[in-house]
Amino acid sequence: MEFNYGRWLGVILKIAMGLFFIFPFLWMLSTALQTLKETLSFPPVWIPASPQWDNFVRAMNGGPFAIYAKNSLIITGSIIVLQFLIMIPAAYAFAKYSFVGKPLFFGMTLLAFMIPTQVTFIPVYLLLADWGLIRTLWPQIIPFMTNAFGIFLLRQYFMQIPQELIESAKLDNATEFKLIWRIMIPMSRPALATIALFSFVSHWNDYFWPLVMTDSVSIRPLTLGIAALKETEGITNWHVIMAGNAVLVGPILVVYAFFSRQIVRAFVYSGIK
Repeated sequence: MEFNYGRWLGVILKIAMGLFFIFPFLWMLSTALQTLKETLSFPPVWIPASPQWDNFVRAMNGGPFAIYAKNSLIITGSIIVLQFLIMIPAAYAFAKYSFVGKPLFFGMTLLAFMIPTQVTFIPVYLLLADWGLIRTLWPQIIPFMTNAFGIFLLRQYFMQIPQELIESAKLDNATEFKLIWRIMIPMSRPALATIALFSFVSHWNDYFWPLVMTDSVSIRPLTLGIAALKETEGITNWHVIMAGNAVLVGPILVVYAFFSRQIVRAFVYSGIK
């Protein structure tokens, strides 16, 4: 049996890349279970002698984390729902309709995808301040109600769906709502799952925008609560800070575990059978 060097080299590279991306999470979890002495020791301690699960309790007692977690869930969930309500009809229109100015509007959508939020935060802040919304959760939701990347990706999926299938449904007196709900959405589940995951990760981890738009603990998300641990615990208590970070990252890993296959399917072109 001939030894396949190329195959084994590919396996080794995959393992190396996997370890490269997994290592930060393993190091975070290891530090979260160490004592203060172990976190400051040199050479570094890789495996704690006695896991300190109390570090997680101490991190959660470092502030009103129930409020932070509730705010993060409300903000992230609201953004995803509102994005879908706007994104799906917009992608459907761009994919299946012809109207005046369509290339211009689609180009403007792609342009919005290229503009970072840091460029627009001052005018957005002033606008929301004029509306009297600064001391609410809305400034963390309204600016992200649309998703230019989601519209683009979903449009590409909708364009793969044969027009004949849509015409057949219209002959059966299917309304536009029924077309979207019964045909377009079921056939685009991988793309929808991918967009939802990317949006969840982006807004669950967002730090800059909530920092700018909030001035009260009652409306701050979990990211700002974890950052505040540096003030309450001190910058050297890395074991407690890492425990807080592990709590923050946990939901992301759980969600990714459920949608990882959908992500792969979303970026692999496949014809509609």
